[in-house]
Amino acid sequence: MGDLDLAGRAAVVTGVGGRRGIGFAVARALSAAGASLVISAAGDRVYERAAELPAGTVAIAGDLTQDRTAVELARAATSRFGRLDIAVNCAGMTSTTRPEPESGSARELSFEKWQASLSRNLDAAFLFARAVLPALEESGTGRLVMVSSLTGPVMAMRGEVAYCAAKAGVTGLVRGLALDSAAAGVTVNAVAPGWIATDSQTPDEHKQGLRTPVGRSGTPEEVAGLIAYLCSPSSSYLTGQCLVVDGGNSIAEERA
Repeated sequence: MGDLDLAGRAAVVTGVGGRRGIGFAVARALSAAGASLVISAAGDRVYERAAELPAGTVAIAGDLTQDRTAVELARAATSRFGRLDIAVNCAGMTSTTRPEPESGSARELSFEKWQASLSRNLDAAFLFARAVLPALEESGTGRLVMVSSLTGPVMAMRGEVAYCAAKAGVTGLVRGLALDSAAAGVTVNAVAPGWIATDSQTPDEHKQGLRTPVGRSGTPEEVAGLIAYLCSPSSSYLTGQCLVVDGGNSIAEERA
């Protein structure tokens, strides 16, 4: 099997809603390498994305903060393809079905919005991992990748205490999962994107991207390339890590 040859493997990818999103870029990358796919998003856009992927792609719309959605995704893969080898969670951050902002300092943020942010970004990651791990362990060479963020594990932004806490929690979750699953041949890693030019990028985020050392925001495909590697046989000795994809933004100390 070549470095990125995923023929005969089955993958679940969440957060595959936006055409210019990381989730869809990951789905395309894994499909191009030969993997069979189950894709998911919170809304019906997932069916549009499935139509742009190879025939046989399974699409499921559902809320990953609900345990039944994650269980359905894992069952769909094992039922349709007889196995599950790769699971990538790109869901979180924003949602077309729950667009209400969950930003604010600790003094401003209500407890309900704090809980909503943790539910979307951390609880959903746990539920997804719990649902897919049995099949990944049965595979013997399972790969679990969580899309985290530069915000939280590495840096922080004003007025985003809930999001920072949730994404930092994803990194801790990944490390714990990696230890528990290593003996079964499963690797578990996180990817922490910086400013990425997705469908949901705001004008201010675009401007911030121009101030990175490379002078631009990243592309979903650049994040997906790293994730595809983490899903490949070549990454078998890499686990429990949080890999930053930010154009050098987090190492630039001088910003004046």
